[in-house]
Amino acid sequence: MTTVDQPVDVLLSDGSTVGLRPIRPQDAPEIVAMHGRFSERTRYLRYFSPYPRIPERDLRRFVTVDHRDREAFVVLVGDRIVAVGRYERLGPAAPEAEVAFVVEDAHQGRGIGSVLLEHLADAAGRAGIGHFVAEVLPTNGAMLRVFADFGYQVQRQFADGVVHLTFPIAPTEATLAVQRGREHRTEARSIARLLTPRGVAVYGASATGQGVGAAVLGHLRDGGYPGAIVPVHPSARTVAGLPAYPSAADAGVDVDLAVVAVPPDAAAGVVADAAAAGAHGLVVISAGFAEAGPAGAAAQRALVRAAHAAGMRVVGPNCLGVANTDGRVRLNATLAPVLPAPGRVGFFSQSGVFGVALLAEAQRRGLGLSSFVSAGNRADVSGNDLLQFWQDDPGTDVILLYLETFGNPRKFARLVRRIGRDKPVVALASLARPVGSGVAPTLDEAAVGALFAQSGVIRVDTVAELLDVGTLLANQPLPAGGRVGVVGNSSALTGLAATACAGQGLTVAAGYPHDVGPHAGAAAFTAALAGAAADDGVDALVAVFAPPLPGQLTVEEADFTAAVAAAVTGGKPTVVTFLAGRVPVGLPAYPSVEEAVRALGRVSRYADWLRRDPGTPPEPTGVDRAAGQAALRGDAADAAALLAAYGIEVVGSAPAGTVDEALAAAGRLGWPVALKAAAPGLRHRLDLGAVRLDLADPVALRRAYADLAAAFGADVLVQPMVPPGVACVVELREDPAFGPVVGFGLGGVATELLGDRAWRAVPLTDRDAAELVDEPRASPLLHGHRGADAVDRAALADLLLRVGRLADEQPRVRSLTLNPVLARPDGVSVLHAAVGVGTAGARPDTGPRRL
Repeated sequence: MTTVDQPVDVLLSDGSTVGLRPIRPQDAPEIVAMHGRFSERTRYLRYFSPYPRIPERDLRRFVTVDHRDREAFVVLVGDRIVAVGRYERLGPAAPEAEVAFVVEDAHQGRGIGSVLLEHLADAAGRAGIGHFVAEVLPTNGAMLRVFADFGYQVQRQFADGVVHLTFPIAPTEATLAVQRGREHRTEARSIARLLTPRGVAVYGASATGQGVGAAVLGHLRDGGYPGAIVPVHPSARTVAGLPAYPSAADAGVDVDLAVVAVPPDAAAGVVADAAAAGAHGLVVISAGFAEAGPAGAAAQRALVRAAHAAGMRVVGPNCLGVANTDGRVRLNATLAPVLPAPGRVGFFSQSGVFGVALLAEAQRRGLGLSSFVSAGNRADVSGNDLLQFWQDDPGTDVILLYLETFGNPRKFARLVRRIGRDKPVVALASLARPVGSGVAPTLDEAAVGALFAQSGVIRVDTVAELLDVGTLLANQPLPAGGRVGVVGNSSALTGLAATACAGQGLTVAAGYPHDVGPHAGAAAFTAALAGAAADDGVDALVAVFAPPLPGQLTVEEADFTAAVAAAVTGGKPTVVTFLAGRVPVGLPAYPSVEEAVRALGRVSRYADWLRRDPGTPPEPTGVDRAAGQAALRGDAADAAALLAAYGIEVVGSAPAGTVDEALAAAGRLGWPVALKAAAPGLRHRLDLGAVRLDLADPVALRRAYADLAAAFGADVLVQPMVPPGVACVVELREDPAFGPVVGFGLGGVATELLGDRAWRAVPLTDRDAAELVDEPRASPLLHGHRGADAVDRAALADLLLRVGRLADEQPRVRSLTLNPVLARPDGVSVLHAAVGVGTAGARPDTGPRRL
């Protein structure tokens, strides 16, 4: 949300940044100055008259708004206002408002109008306005396109020489698609400007050749970068054999990128100098910012604010740098002296030091890279930005990510769900949670893996595995299924491979493993591999080779490297483990059988995800978002009303503190009833005797109450009986890394002890809900176990979708537990609900575009 005290930075269509905030009365002089820079045509199109100057009365009205019935946003380049957009409600409490905006001539065509419209519509919606109206001259084609291209259902009328427009402003799938399409293009362009600079200025390179600045300068120069390299130094005439200048602008060349290796207290001057030279972005190698404490964090915020005000994006601080191996660019603006060979793998590393090791290992393995970015503190540019760029980058086929934290997990999940359909995304991601990130229990390893898999991300556990999987994806096609043909010359190795396949969920194809024996020569090995490659029952190959004994084979018979390369030509992915000899070029080779099969298993699961229908987020019937919000007044929630607003009915219950109160409640609710200990941890604990069922008359209730009161205290809950079913649990948590997540499992002490829960991130698709129901290990009980009737799993899936919808629309709900939920063949019954409410959780992937 954009407020007077919290302005935002936004990206324009050319990838540059501008500021956006509500108008202030003190903006009057800048509004007059902007008006003076308008052409006559711009004034006429906006005001329908020449309007050469703004009268004082109009000016006061323009800059004074109530931020509800009247709102106005200004767009700033630096400190200069270059555009203004406003809406005004058409009468007290009216559901419509008139909208208009105007952009200074020099900044028209940069997408400012669409950004203003997004923020105005968001503010108006929060003020209870449902429709915008606008009046546009027919000759104002640019303005008409802004409205027409936004996805709104626009109604047009032409009268009195003016086009009258009316349209609803509530977000729809069409408007979100347009908004996210613009987001993708702007973020991709901003990264493209960083990775394809015409010239690079380097700040902080010492004339002595010592320090990180000099190192980056040397790597730029020695890496063959064809553009201008401009060392910026206050006094030296040359640095590293290159002409140096006191200011980047003094070089008289196009400078698009600035590499910064100066202390934090000198960063402000660098930003101003780079902006004066026309730079589009900063790569801040320097440390001493947010990682160094509060003072460094303040310096980092100031750095980013200044860069954005100048239209620049920031990589870092405290980063390794950026690289582009494209032969036309050959950019090595990193601390790594040598880059891996050019290839088709994009690499993002949040850690600078870690990035050096990753690059060195990629080079050792022969894994070619297309581009590389180390984000360091990730003050601005993040992995999400690189995902947007790599999605359409023709030079990148595979994306590798090393992530320490998630800045915007909902956006990450949304992007990889889309991008993973075209290009595999492999992530080494930490499970660490930020300190003080909330009271919700941490998700376990299996839950985190499921959340990644939901989005199609290939999650790995180690650096070696990240490169194992990346090498396989970069060099081999995806498997068409999970049937593996194992071929080798050692029964021990082929047996290990078969065992490893079972552990990875792969199936050893019929007729395999095929052991050609230790005495087989290259010809026999070739024939066996070629046969496996041509076998219609095989989707992928594992080739394992142990060296023959000395003198066992002739030189011609022992050329197994050529044999493997010649045999594997059938378009099926192949992994090899050669315990001796050269590895065939182009084939991913691994030092152990287990590592080879593990990489194949990861890739096979990704291929299976690609083959499955991703599902769609359905629209459950009977949802009333406003009623749900009304149930969250103050610091508490009316759980029954909240859930009822999302079509979830909770079986009624009544508290009682005496046996007479319990009898009265049973009379109101209707016999038979259940009696439960009221303490939160006991309400479903049949195993402890804290629940008494099917009490049909006052005598049975008095006896049950006496037992419960003696064991657990006088306070009880009385609830009408419902037909029996399989006890299930539905949970909602606000995870600090993934945002709101929905969990499902079967009830009972054993399943709780084993952590038998399935988890998915919000928003849920119909496929996510179906998978949640079937994923727990105890889920066979839902299908009809040992003669029992199968439950209505569609009703469970519908319940999960409603909980997911609630989580998506009510950010103040930080936790929700439905326990127990009884699932039966004829539906479900929710017996108890607990809701935790707090301040609205951050939802950075919702609302209008902003950085």
